[in-house]
Amino acid sequence: MLAAKSSSLCQRNRRLARQKWGLERNHPLLATLKSLTEDLALSVSAGDVILLQGNWYVTHAGLLRVAKRNRCSGMKVQFIAELSEPAARRFAFEATVFKSKTCQGFAGYGDADPSNVSALVQGAELRVAETRAINRALRKAYGIGICSVEEIGSSAEPVPSSRETNKRSSQPVNGNGNGYVGPKVRDRLCQLIRQHQLDASLVKSYAADFCGAKELRYATREQVENFVAHLAEWAEKDRNALLCQLNSYLGSKEGAA
Repeated sequence: MLAAKSSSLCQRNRRLARQKWGLERNHPLLATLKSLTEDLALSVSAGDVILLQGNWYVTHAGLLRVAKRNRCSGMKVQFIAELSEPAARRFAFEATVFKSKTCQGFAGYGDADPSNVSALVQGAELRVAETRAINRALRKAYGIGICSVEEIGSSAEPVPSSRETNKRSSQPVNGNGNGYVGPKVRDRLCQLIRQHQLDASLVKSYAADFCGAKELRYATREQVENFVAHLAEWAEKDRNALLCQLNSYLGSKEGAA
């Protein structure tokens, strides 16, 4: 039963990874994804793992799901005042994860300041630092060797595959911001936002990141359709984790205000 479920998830991850990032059928990254799927049950469609600049990264939501599946007993997060400088938007946290009631804990540290966070989350360094600490503690607790996307700095931005680049260059960009989204897809996205009470601007920022586009209007219709399907599945299965993911884009919203 478990083997069949793992095999099914591997197939779904492989198919979606090829669609999203243009990987060839025998690409070595797909073999790595297979191992991650078998060992940790990470799901591409749920946003547990993403590909950036030729490397797989686990997400905060993916780590939380790993902890939940393994019946994590709890965690403690502490602000480290002596290593922080709020006036300069520099923050540090220590997080400790307890796998069971008798576990002595796995500690992880996270820091953030304007120099080591993405432009998308400028102004949200406090939350980024806390998330990084939690992620490191969770990775230690469950033996996850790949880095989490929230831990990387501003130098690692999504890079579209050659297939996506060629596809975009061969199609005109709709300057009104609608990109390649047809009425049905756009209506479905609006329906999901209303149904699950999501912040539309945060969804837009997440969609652009998911599609590997600087702005959503540069994404292809297929990419946006994949995002809508991903959003629907995630909102239905774990809305709280989705909200956590969306909140990581608050910095871009605040900066635009």
